Amino acid sequence: MDVSGLAERLAATGYLADDALGTVAWLALDMQRPLLLEGEPGTGKTALAEALAEALGQPLIRLQCYEGIDASQALFDWDFPRQVLHLRALEATGGTALDADEAEKSLYDERFLLARPVLRALKEAPAVLLVDEVDRADDEFEAFLLEVLSTWQVSVPELGTVTASVPPLVVLTSNRTRELHDALKRRCLYHWIDHPGLEREVAILRSRAPEVPAELARQVAGVVQQLRTGGSDDLTLLKPPGVAETLDWARALHRLGATELDLEGAAATLGALVKYREDGDRVRTALERMLAR
Repeated sequence: MDVSGLAERLAATGYLADDALGTVAWLALDMQRPLLLEGEPGTGKTALAEALAEALGQPLIRLQCYEGIDASQALFDWDFPRQVLHLRALEATGGTALDADEAEKSLYDERFLLARPVLRALKEAPAVLLVDEVDRADDEFEAFLLEVLSTWQVSVPELGTVTASVPPLVVLTSNRTRELHDALKRRCLYHWIDHPGLEREVAILRSRAPEVPAELARQVAGVVQQLRTGGSDDLTLLKPPGVAETLDWARALHRLGATELDLEGAAATLGALVKYREDGDRVRTALERMLAR
């Protein structure tokens, strides 16, 4: 499969990647390198990982990062309640006579292992591992990820080393709330995802929400483009809408029976587009001017 073949598969899932993004995604797959995607929220970073999994016919395994996450929450844990039940079962069947060491070893059988996303991805590969919002984690977790991404293996002290038979396709996303370390970036192929231009956003709407009339889709995309750039109104939003919000807004308008964008329908459905009260007030004030253009 070449670059164009991957782009076609992604398009079949509804994800329209531009040439640069399609190329770097194919290179990540071909070179077995992690792909680091940075960009504003709502630009389609997570959606690309989901589309890649669907296009490749592989399971998507997601690790959602957050402040305070550590390696154990990404790797594995032991099913303590089942271990306790196992001990009680041994006692009930006369297991008290068992050698203590043997009883202890039986507690750390693989059937009691709870594989977390990173370990699952190594065990179930080929798979797509999405490490979402890695910028929310701390330096120590980055160092752990770097080690795993360099060796494609992890150690489970009680069971031994688990090595991926085939390296999973790893997609890391970052909203750039903080800078990631250069060591992690060097391990990855990098791409910055911008919000789409007007024509691409219209194409995305037509692909992901084909039920929305063409004229309505173009009008919705046109207003969203103005909201992101501020247009001639010098409009600055706390959170400019992403592609997901564009889709939600177009679908909401369609559900209300709209075939074209008008002031009443646009104002009534703003909750699908903007998620801050201050942004809603600013957009309502500017909508009449935007729709008159």
